[in-house]
Amino acid sequence: MLKFFSVSLLIQLVLSCQASSANNTISIELRDSCPPSFELTEQGVCKLVNLYQQYDSIQNVGVGGLQSALSKGRDGFTPNEIDLGRYLFFDPLLSKDGSVSCASCHIPEKGFSDDLAKSVGIGGQQTTRSAPSLWNVGFVNKLFWDARAKSLEEQAVGPLFAKNEMGNDAANLLKGLRANQTYVSLFKQTFPEHTQIDLAQVIKALVAFQSSLISLNSRYDQYAHGYHQALNENEIAGLNIFRSFVARCAECHQPPLFTNNQIAVIGVAEKNGDEFDPGAQITFNASKLRGGFKVPTLRNIAKTAPYMHAGNFTDLRDAVEFYNKGRGHEVPEGESLQLHWHIWEPNLTDKELDLVVEFLGALTDESLVPRTPRVVPSGLPVIDVKYQQNQQEQQ
Repeated sequence: MLKFFSVSLLIQLVLSCQASSANNTISIELRDSCPPSFELTEQGVCKLVNLYQQYDSIQNVGVGGLQSALSKGRDGFTPNEIDLGRYLFFDPLLSKDGSVSCASCHIPEKGFSDDLAKSVGIGGQQTTRSAPSLWNVGFVNKLFWDARAKSLEEQAVGPLFAKNEMGNDAANLLKGLRANQTYVSLFKQTFPEHTQIDLAQVIKALVAFQSSLISLNSRYDQYAHGYHQALNENEIAGLNIFRSFVARCAECHQPPLFTNNQIAVIGVAEKNGDEFDPGAQITFNASKLRGGFKVPTLRNIAKTAPYMHAGNFTDLRDAVEFYNKGRGHEVPEGESLQLHWHIWEPNLTDKELDLVVEFLGALTDESLVPRTPRVVPSGLPVIDVKYQQNQQEQQ
């Protein structure tokens, strides 16, 4: 009887501590100013501003024109919505067990990727693909490697409720947020017309933050806008090879986003002999897209190894060389893929490959990396670095 009482008491104490932790209010003030690349309008929302808006030319498809207009980016969010989204992005409270956050797989210092061939979710579960970079996602309407989401709103829901990623469900997510007095206060400040936190507000805040991730200030951009001393001689030579009709890199990785936001079948094999990934074939129910994946941006590419959807290459030079080794050289036996017509045999020399890689380094731009919160409303660790290191060692 005494033993039963002590166990019961222990359980009550644990539950009491959990409730107390949930109700504690952490002092957080949301920013009332817009992040870099945005200006605050009279309507109180953040408007995207960048030098590419001075151009009205249509993208020079196939030649990689430098001074080309960008597609319309997402903007019109309030400073509060963007900053609330930043706290949500870094808070493990959004996962089922409080162990991972959006930032666990999209780490700012790693190009908003995670250095893993296949990302890891709750309980150490491995996902099926690598984490794509989130830089400039506000400009595109095809998201995930298999392009299954057409908007950031669709994209945001995916990882939250995927069993092998954050593993949550809407009811549990909202329960956790509503039980946290800091979040109750922050949501009320951001969405004063709502009486309680709902899923639409969570998604809007996450979309607002991700839309603010702008990387258009690399040395390449400075060169494109007329400051030709921004690139050295080798980088300019690499850029010219990249844009050439021989290499054809710019056919798919079109400046200034360095993606054409399309699907391409390039014939890369799975890593370690894993089962072949059909990719966009499933999304579009189209056999011609078997093994097809979204063309990724090359912005901050030097920061986002390993490369390809399956993390095949740990070195950028090897990833570039893949396209030089001959059309279909990695297509698995038994697979008949409709390879993209730009995948051919450019026969670049080793020196030319090195120059392309050197140019790609000029696409690095970390000048506008958002600040990682020192503390999040849940009080949980912002990014579990030790956890990340353990997962890297296991892979």
